[in-house]
Amino acid sequence: MSSKKLFIETLGCAMNVRDSEHMIAELNKQEPYELTDNLSEADLIIINTCSVREKPVAKLFSEIGVFNKKKKPGAKIGVAGCTASHLGEEIIKRAPSVDFVLGARNVSKINQVVDKKHAVEVSTDYDESSYAFGEYRSNPYKAMVNISIGCDKSCTFCIVPATRGEEISIPSDLIVQEITKAVQSGAKEVMLLGQNVNNYGRRFGAVEEKIDFTGLLRKISQIEGLERIRFQSPHPLHMDDAFLEEFASNPKICKQIHVPLQSGSTRILKEMKRGYSKEWFLNRCEKIRTLCPEATISTDVIVGFPGESDADFEDTMDVLEQVRFEQMFSFKYSPRPHTEAADFANQVDEKVAGERLTRLQSRHTEILDEVMDAQLGKIHKVYFDELKPGGRVSGRSDDGKLFFVKGSEELLGKIVDVKVTKASRGALEGVVC
Repeated sequence: MSSKKLFIETLGCAMNVRDSEHMIAELNKQEPYELTDNLSEADLIIINTCSVREKPVAKLFSEIGVFNKKKKPGAKIGVAGCTASHLGEEIIKRAPSVDFVLGARNVSKINQVVDKKHAVEVSTDYDESSYAFGEYRSNPYKAMVNISIGCDKSCTFCIVPATRGEEISIPSDLIVQEITKAVQSGAKEVMLLGQNVNNYGRRFGAVEEKIDFTGLLRKISQIEGLERIRFQSPHPLHMDDAFLEEFASNPKICKQIHVPLQSGSTRILKEMKRGYSKEWFLNRCEKIRTLCPEATISTDVIVGFPGESDADFEDTMDVLEQVRFEQMFSFKYSPRPHTEAADFANQVDEKVAGERLTRLQSRHTEILDEVMDAQLGKIHKVYFDELKPGGRVSGRSDDGKLFFVKGSEELLGKIVDVKVTKASRGALEGVVC
């Protein structure tokens, strides 16, 4: 029996990437699908959308139009993910060429909708936390594993709670089972995923457990053959001392931590409903640096949030100077539907916001150059997981730095010492010691 061909475009975060892997696994339970990069030969086309990126709705409908022209006769188009969750039936009304719509909280229902013309499954109340998905991974050397779904926060700039529903933790035994299978298939590293991973254990669906994120990390550490644990994204509010001590002392936990700042101004943080102050954020970062000097800290920053004054922005610059983030994802604020801040009256002038973003990014670039140049000659333990063109292999150090070395598939799945010979902002090059 020849397999059907599947073209899947994944936009947005790591959780969307994992959702795409789940859809592929579920589809293959019903009939075999072969992945293709060629849109025109696909029998099924899925756009797994993100609501966080710029102008997601306009881009989605533009893309549907392009895909509809390029697809072969009889091929189906499905829209999944966060934009699917918040638009629902409107997608089919505006683009009847779409065959089905599947929300971010309904991934396990892919086989129920794929053959049902104009099916729409977008309930954000649906609980699939105890559902055991089929096995599929795009990279056999590392595994992404959801530990919770949804979000209970009410950040005024964020649409995610409206698209992914309330936060529910996945039973710890299911998580351990999934990671164990991945390790048996060759993965040495796991990335734990959740909107607020360190709020794990707050609420369970079908099964009730008494375990928090620190307890989960300890439990996962017991898995034989698992050598590296990463997670994203934690929330500064839930970074208690017990969690940070476990992060610093557990040898299996990679010394790379994402601490999303959003703003350095306590006043703006309050407007954002982030639940912490500038002082708390700095205190947590100082604790990380004290407990674990080798750790790298990355962050997210929104510039030009409604009402942000010059003084508020200077607070953000001050946090950048004090913490010296090794990586920073920074954006100009732009309103999103279904968010409180979209209706705030005091929107910041686009030109002012742009100038602030340029200044923030320029200073961070200077810091990054200093950080990366200081790596020359240093030796890191690098886990190689991807072949690159030109006889090169890539992987990451324990503290999350991207490495490239000359090599072949013999290095894949191995953790080896690499000496840094060349540094750039985005990556390091080296030689195997």
